[in-house]
Amino acid sequence: MNLMRVLLAVACVLLLSACDETTAPKADTSKANPALNAGDVEWRSHGLSSDEQRYSSLSQINRDTVKQLGLEWSFDLYTRRGVEATPLMINRTLYVTGSWSMVYALDATSGELKWFYDPQVDRSFLSKGCCDAVNRGVAFHDGKIFVGTYDGRLVALDADNGQVIWDVQTTDRNQSYTITGAPRIVKDKVVIGNGGAELGVRGYVSAYEAASGEMAWRFYTVPGNPADGFENDAMRMAAATWTGEWWKWGGGGTVWDSMVYDPELELLYVGVGNGSPWNHKIRSPDGGDNLFLSSIVAVKPDTGEYVWHYQTTPGETWDYTSTQHLMLADLDIDGERRKVVMQAPKNGFFYVIDRITGELISAEKYSLVTWASHIDLQSGRPVETPNARVFDGKNVSLPSNAGAHNWPPMSYNPNTGLVYIPSMIFPVRFLDPTDEQDRQPKQGLWNVGFDRIANVPPALPNLDELLEKEYTGTLLAWDPITQKVKWQLEPSRPTGGGTLSSAGQLVFQGGKTSHFNAYDAETGEELWSWDVQTGAMAAPVTYEIEGEQYIAVAVGFGGGFAAEGGPVAHAWEVPNISRVLVFKLGGEHQLPELSVAEKTLLKPASVTASLDVVEQGKVVFHRHCAYCHGDGFRTGGINPDLRYSSEAIHAIWDDIVRGGILKGAGMVSFADYVDEDQAEAVRQYVLSEANRLYQQESQQPVTQ
Repeated sequence: MNLMRVLLAVACVLLLSACDETTAPKADTSKANPALNAGDVEWRSHGLSSDEQRYSSLSQINRDTVKQLGLEWSFDLYTRRGVEATPLMINRTLYVTGSWSMVYALDATSGELKWFYDPQVDRSFLSKGCCDAVNRGVAFHDGKIFVGTYDGRLVALDADNGQVIWDVQTTDRNQSYTITGAPRIVKDKVVIGNGGAELGVRGYVSAYEAASGEMAWRFYTVPGNPADGFENDAMRMAAATWTGEWWKWGGGGTVWDSMVYDPELELLYVGVGNGSPWNHKIRSPDGGDNLFLSSIVAVKPDTGEYVWHYQTTPGETWDYTSTQHLMLADLDIDGERRKVVMQAPKNGFFYVIDRITGELISAEKYSLVTWASHIDLQSGRPVETPNARVFDGKNVSLPSNAGAHNWPPMSYNPNTGLVYIPSMIFPVRFLDPTDEQDRQPKQGLWNVGFDRIANVPPALPNLDELLEKEYTGTLLAWDPITQKVKWQLEPSRPTGGGTLSSAGQLVFQGGKTSHFNAYDAETGEELWSWDVQTGAMAAPVTYEIEGEQYIAVAVGFGGGFAAEGGPVAHAWEVPNISRVLVFKLGGEHQLPELSVAEKTLLKPASVTASLDVVEQGKVVFHRHCAYCHGDGFRTGGINPDLRYSSEAIHAIWDDIVRGGILKGAGMVSFADYVDEDQAEAVRQYVLSEANRLYQQESQQPVTQ
């Protein structure tokens, strides 16, 4: 590599870093937290209470007063990637995470920074995850703040000053494990899962002693190689439901988000993810349910011992995870008070399950579903439709792998008896592999076992309009007893963020297209809306200090939707402005005027390869590159649209793709998977599509 290429590479890294991060000012860590006011109402854990209903008894902000709600303060985070965190408010300090697992401690009334912690995650870890370097929040216990880091660590910080108390590695750094979920506190232990099922890992959940960081137990969610023996009887039982050599693929089943603890029953419930690969025919060729994929598993919190499970999607093959929000409630069903766990997983059915025994009580569709007609209540199993597993690139599957509901939390209002679910409709067409590469296990690359080319959006002039009609979302109010919709918003863009319910009979929810809203919990009428200038994907929280109620939400577009949902989100042009926003009645703070730089496509170089080479580049791009850079180059704006690549980037193309010179910005080397000719074919495909776009924008003839 000559000197000029080195200088260009350094310039590219600096440019990409500048887009992702801003300079972090030094915080004054000498300031002690003020003494807790006895009248304060805090938000001390991820779902507020152990049942994770995300319902607050505060009512100063209510249906009558919400129109007076205004912004009290804002704080700009130091990165420009997706924000998915639920803040905690303890002792008048708001603890919130941004991307790259950074932790901010802010004065809950003013937004002043008290301390800041950066775990210094190697940016090359971006390639080890599926859905952006996001983080969904921290946990608090005994004066400590706990955060799971994107590179697989669990870190305990002093809540007063952010100093590291202990730091343990919970994963094998040589494999594609990441942590994006919030830890949970169970008595004197911190419980944490991980992600990476798409990239060839074996899932598990672990508990660590909160005081020391010593591991207390680990529960694997899928069996390993039987030749190595089984960790426990649960794994022996699970292995009987698998066939083939699944362990070579990792198996999947990561616990990347939801967990909930019942202190009365002494049970911890964990939501388990999808298989690796997704395609059941490849993962387990002779069939089988593949436990504990797509399951809710109850374990003993002291030991991690298996108690019971319920599998929502036996033989999972659509990426229908059960990692979505788990919520506990006591409901009157058929004249009997039942202790239940509720979930609206990706597969489109809402489940009410006896949390003592794991018995299915009821399950009904809360969204459009094509893969199953209903759930048989006698067997507890879905009744699949004839075309459920037809993957010919034409058959439409609903929900898609994005799910009818994904990670944004639901909430439950015991006064209305309704669960508020951010739901979406995302059609997808799966195609069985057309290339042998997609039938072989790969560590560090996506293992889906499908041909991604089936969902490349066509180059149509009215594509944006068509996608707006086909891909929709809504907020729906669901009665878990009758299993019916009470109300739902008019379907629009699939933009629903997490929800908060309150005794003020309000439901708060943000969206991925810049507005944060309050709705009447009984009717769904919009009562208040605020332009937050970016996507508000995370769930809001509320707290009270000195008699004043506050609403806090962390905002910033990104995450998996900006990449995987890129074909839909591309036209929205939602900027990422990562912030914490806090509202109260009479708030008068104003956000800076929004300024978004327009992208300019300079005239691209001409394509110099044959049409066959360009077509080969298209296939390679969608096998290896589209997960980050978008199907058909349609990204949500967080990762670069390669059609806008400069002449300088094209000059060092192979050094980037195969040489890994932008590893520090998250673009690792693909030399093990893409040869020099394939890398050049991708470049020619990029040029071809750049010229097509240039022609559309300037009405200039394309030179091929």
